[in-house]
Amino acid sequence: MALTSADIQRLAKLARLEVSPDRIPATQADLSRILDLFELLAQVDTSNVEPLVHAIEISDVLGPDHVVESLGVQDVLSNAPSHDESFFKVPPVLG
Repeated sequence: MALTSADIQRLAKLARLEVSPDRIPATQADLSRILDLFELLAQVDTSNVEPLVHAIEISDVLGPDHVVESLGVQDVLSNAPSHDESFFKVPPVLG
């Protein structure tokens, strides 16, 4: 796809980029090559290709959950320096 220098200036303005006048021809050539590649990709028949969520197949890497008995309240609180019947006691954070 051929781009004009006016196209480059408009794209630069939309993208809020500064393209100096001496860089316009090089930018024009680079963007034209990129758009040509997209036109080439558009010609590929993808009608029988299923859309992907990820580029690679991902499986669950976590193991299954197992129910195990947890510690009781008194066992947990026995390691606390200060506690109430069922709560940890901590010094006030906000004075």
